[in-house]
Amino acid sequence: MASGFFSILDDVAALMDDVAIASKIATRKTAGILGDDLAVNAEKATGFMATRELPVLWAISKGSLINKLIIVPVALLLTAFFPVAIKVVLVLGAFYLAYEAAEKIVEFLFHRAKTGEEVIEEPKENGVDVEKSKIKSAITTDFILSVEIVIIALGTVMEESLTIQIITVSVVSLLATVGVYGIVALIVRMDDIGYRMIKRAGDRGIIAKIGHLLVKSLPLIIKFFGFVGTIALLLVSGGIFEHSIPFIHHNFNIVPLMVKEFFTGLIAGLIAVGAVTIVKRMFFKKK
Repeated sequence: MASGFFSILDDVAALMDDVAIASKIATRKTAGILGDDLAVNAEKATGFMATRELPVLWAISKGSLINKLIIVPVALLLTAFFPVAIKVVLVLGAFYLAYEAAEKIVEFLFHRAKTGEEVIEEPKENGVDVEKSKIKSAITTDFILSVEIVIIALGTVMEESLTIQIITVSVVSLLATVGVYGIVALIVRMDDIGYRMIKRAGDRGIIAKIGHLLVKSLPLIIKFFGFVGTIALLLVSGGIFEHSIPFIHHNFNIVPLMVKEFFTGLIAGLIAVGAVTIVKRMFFKKK
């Protein structure tokens, strides 16, 4: 009886060792996507009132967890019974990411008000609507990035048993959510931390200087993440196209891979923006 119990413990320990090794490899493989995920979500989770930052981030985090609860079992089933569907989903998701990035670039280049030009503002959405819209957009983008993370993690354990596949992908998904949104939470609360440091130090000494630095740095960091997040979307989408479409994978290899992925994502995004614009003008004209 005792020997059977210890045998079970030994099997569990061996399984955990295998999972730990597999999770380490999978996390390393998905590190690039996690970095992109951080950049994109840091940009999307900022720009709210201080009192709404953490509630908004919590709403996005819950949406991210729900995304992964949906994606993990579906990915396992599709990999086992219909693997070609994984590639189709990835490519469609890549077009969405590329569209988001290209739309920002087009907006920045062509739709900004010129200096001295009179701007006639249309009625804006109220704060609640804007908040809901940004949360929905962040969760949708997270879904696409989560698909990529799960698929890459699953690809590292394809030769392992189903048990190890399930546990490894689940661990990587949980680490991705907690890690990414934990760091994002620290970023969006930088100014609040800075103000508290200034107040406690009486606006004197090195602590107060660090507080001022945190407060002044936040707008720059937000702009930086906005820029990096856009580049990240193009690189992630371009990487999906490069790995999923043989024509792109086997051609244009004269340029560095990162440059190839960037321009692939940019071209796909501009095509998507053009297609969406045409559809809107054809079927959703304002009366």
